[in-house]
Amino acid sequence: MDLGHSAPPGWPSDERNSRDNGSEDNRDSGSRERQKESMPSASEQARKSQQRIPDNIEDWKKMLEASIGLDKSFEVQIREMNFGGRRVGMLFLSVFAKDTALTEIIKRLSYLDPESRMDHDALQAFLECYVPAIQIKKTVSFPQMIDEVLIGNTAFYVDGEPAALMIDAKMFPARNPEQPSLEKVVRGSQDGFTETLLVNVALVRRRLRDPNLRFEILKVGRRTQTDVCIGYIDDVANVELVESIRDKIRAIDIDGLPLADKQLEEMTVGSRWSPFPLVRYTERPDVVSAQLLDGSVTVIVDTSPSAILLPTTYFDLVQHAEENRQNPFMGTYMRWVRYLGILVSLFLMPLWYLFNEKQALRPDWLWFVGVDKVGDIPLIVQFLIAEVGVDLLRLAAVHTPAPLVTAMTLLSAILIGDIAVKTGLFINEVILYMAVSAIGMFATPSYELGLANRIIRLGLLLVVYFFHEIGFVVASTLVFLFLAFERSFNAPYLWPFLPFNAAAFGNIIFRLPLSANKKRLSIYRTKKTRKQPV
Repeated sequence: MDLGHSAPPGWPSDERNSRDNGSEDNRDSGSRERQKESMPSASEQARKSQQRIPDNIEDWKKMLEASIGLDKSFEVQIREMNFGGRRVGMLFLSVFAKDTALTEIIKRLSYLDPESRMDHDALQAFLECYVPAIQIKKTVSFPQMIDEVLIGNTAFYVDGEPAALMIDAKMFPARNPEQPSLEKVVRGSQDGFTETLLVNVALVRRRLRDPNLRFEILKVGRRTQTDVCIGYIDDVANVELVESIRDKIRAIDIDGLPLADKQLEEMTVGSRWSPFPLVRYTERPDVVSAQLLDGSVTVIVDTSPSAILLPTTYFDLVQHAEENRQNPFMGTYMRWVRYLGILVSLFLMPLWYLFNEKQALRPDWLWFVGVDKVGDIPLIVQFLIAEVGVDLLRLAAVHTPAPLVTAMTLLSAILIGDIAVKTGLFINEVILYMAVSAIGMFATPSYELGLANRIIRLGLLLVVYFFHEIGFVVASTLVFLFLAFERSFNAPYLWPFLPFNAAAFGNIIFRLPLSANKKRLSIYRTKKTRKQPV
């Protein structure tokens, strides 16, 4: 008797066998699905391989059908012609091709005598004598040719030649530089970054005509091949910082970065559940130029209208270009007002709620703090509803068409708030302090830091409600310790407060005259510490 294949009582042997076979089939099918999913596509195989360009135009076109979708994707096109007795194919993407430049190239090549016969090195003759293009290079790698075409270049192929000329004749859809939406200034330049990498680099180059300014290009994403640019001044920036940023970007292995700089930040700096931003975003090329002169490193991602500045501290996030567009006295005053607004956005509502609940803690000079009638809804619930209401109002303003934003804001802020107070659901103080806190949040230069401060304020409200003054002190201390141990590319997040640097901290508190800023900040560990002579 074969005990290993005996059926259990009441289980027919054929049914048992069919189920065993079915489970094995399921396992096999699952294994096959996993293998199929892990297998690279034809385009990925072509990109990873070191395959050379074939010397036959028909073979070349067959490879293009498998790798880039020739004859399937409408924008992938080939213009075939005869020049100098040789069959030529020009591969390009119609959505990126600059038709005026390509038309001029074809026009010039049409002057060649069709009866003439070029020698065996016809491609080199086209490169040196006949193709009227400024930027052109030769390649024998088929994957490199595909990558160049996908970024907008045109591949010039000659039948019988195992190579191609890559002609830079592209034109990206782009908008003109406009005033940044988040970093407006009364005086100063009104141009901001756009979604085109070349335009953004040009805006920085226009302000920094330094031969030591470097812009390195890296590609990130197996499918998107996103251009990522690292900018720094070679004889100023710290070498270890530049190498660390470059290594982190090169180590990224992902399908792509369709959301550009934000996804790059999460793949390099980290994706921890911290509400505080560890990088500084800016839409202003003058801010990037000033930070590069101080020794910072910028990362610009194609298709993103903002640049990343590294490393970043908490006090970097509360700086604004408007302060440097005014004289030192007014710049210092504006900076103090901004700091006050940030503190108000963090602590005004929790402290008011604490003093209202624990009137014994309230100082005598704050005799007006507190209410006798709290309304039909508990105060903590009123604050939470107001917080969520402001967020809803902000989201509604983003998604509302521009002509209707003003009407929607008036309807939501005035009518709803006024009706809520008159019906007794809310009290006037909640609306007042919520509005003041919201103003302080919007006065925060960094949009990401403003959102983080809102979360901290909400957390402080909850701990005050549950644990009163002990909760407020403990929660505030924990937030401070969290910021003290936080780091951005190995830079202390609370520098120059922790570790304390008197000179740098004075530069944070006061907007000093330019002539007084003779040295670069020590946090960047630059090669040259002095910016101007003593």
